[in-house]
Amino acid sequence: QVQLVESGGGLVQAGGSLRLSCAASGSIFSINVMGWYRQAPGQDRELVATITGASTTNYADSMKGRFTISRDNAKKTVYLQMNSLKPEDTAVYYCTMTIRGSVSAATNKYWGQGIQVTVSS
Repeated sequence: QVQLVESGGGLVQAGGSLRLSCAASGSIFSINVMGWYRQAPGQDRELVATITGASTTNYADSMKGRFTISRDNAKKTVYLQMNSLKPEDTAVYYCTMTIRGSVSAATNKYWGQGIQVTVSS
């Protein structure tokens, strides 16, 4: 079984910063794409950013220039550095990883349990 565990969320004032982490554990042969999504109350889950195994990144337009996604393959961890936070960034943030459990296994997409980020005005 694979588990993704997020950390680093919390309450911050507008203009502040937070760094989210998400570590994978369990039966893992390789990890391809890692990413972050978020879901605000009453809204659909939306893409924040993704990073491929080759470290190619992709960001939602509203996060460009403020958020930075990175990964540490040795630690099986993905990070999201969030700067210049706004009240509208308040949401539950979910990490996701596309993982192959063994050399012969298919890839599966796994999700973390979600972590709350609240930005006060």
